[in-house]
Amino acid sequence: MTKKNNYLEILKASTKLGLTSFGGPAAHIGYFRDEYVTKRKWLDDKAYADIVALCQFLPGPASSQVGISIGMLRGGIFGGFLSWFGFTMPSVILLLLFALVVTNGSFDSGWIQGLKIVAVAVVAHALLGMGKSLAPDRPRIAIAVGAAILILLIPATWAQIGVIILSGILGYAIYRKEDAPKPVNLVLSFGKKTGIVAWAVFATLLIGLPVVGPLIESTSLAIFDVFYRVGSIVFGGGHVVLPMLEREIVPTWMTADAFIAGYGAAQAVPGPLFTLAGYLGQLMNGGWGVLIAVVAMFLPSFLLIIGTLPFWSIIRTKSGVQAALKGVNASVVGILLAALYDPVFTSGIRGPVDFAIAITAFTMLVYFKLAPWIVVLVTTILGVITYAVL
Repeated sequence: MTKKNNYLEILKASTKLGLTSFGGPAAHIGYFRDEYVTKRKWLDDKAYADIVALCQFLPGPASSQVGISIGMLRGGIFGGFLSWFGFTMPSVILLLLFALVVTNGSFDSGWIQGLKIVAVAVVAHALLGMGKSLAPDRPRIAIAVGAAILILLIPATWAQIGVIILSGILGYAIYRKEDAPKPVNLVLSFGKKTGIVAWAVFATLLIGLPVVGPLIESTSLAIFDVFYRVGSIVFGGGHVVLPMLEREIVPTWMTADAFIAGYGAAQAVPGPLFTLAGYLGQLMNGGWGVLIAVVAMFLPSFLLIIGTLPFWSIIRTKSGVQAALKGVNASVVGILLAALYDPVFTSGIRGPVDFAIAITAFTMLVYFKLAPWIVVLVTTILGVITYAVL
């Protein structure tokens, strides 16, 4: 197969997933396996499991990183870009259109309130699932609860970073004697030198942007700094990006209502939740803001994947790394628990009626297992009805 045909195949497969992958990161991993392992047979289950493990190990949007990694295995670095583009752009475009609608409307309307209410149900659902998988024993439950308490008492971005680091240290201390799984050999078109360069660029931007930013009065640079920093340090997937972005953006760039409405809308579209950056970028600085926010949000993922894939076979065998990761993942559950209260619950629930709608949405998601877009639609309709009656 020629490179051109190979690239077209990658773009076709990823765009199909970008248009149909509802349900969040866990569901995306299932969609990817069905498409890339079962149907197209681009890799086997062992290699796929190893890629998923890598992307859970790294900060950033895990499902997007899995797609990027498979694209890179299939078509090099450009193949990784095409895989990301196809999976991400449908969601970005839909959220951009939503931002254009709300820019000319009011955040007091019933349908906006419905979107804020559904965010409560979605975050609670995510918390339930992540708690079972990332905090299955008492030590990790304790780490999660401690992380939530600290975040609630110290609502600052630096506190979240500190909690993640501390949790990694605790995880290492508790689980370091457990065995790490054996890795699978992944065939790449680039090597360790490229990986080192990617890591150097990643670190330079992460450290340099906060230093340079205050010295240069530039809206574009400020937006890039915010989204690049958040995309670099968020563990646990899309839902955990909520509290970090909220603390960076509200109220400097927009109101809490506008922020939560966008988060609610993001539940109704396929693709990764990190494409919320497209909605936020539009409200922050129009079309140029969309481009900057989306690029900055996902750039760390590209750099981290390129930097880590060549070394993953070595890293994967280190039990200490796996132990620290268990602590970090447990802290993610705590960060999400804190976010469920503030800003999600405090912004979305105004009284008993709103809470009743949230319970209904949660039940539809967890027990009736309805598709997220259906839950969003029903909740929005209930919000409109409630707003009209009350």
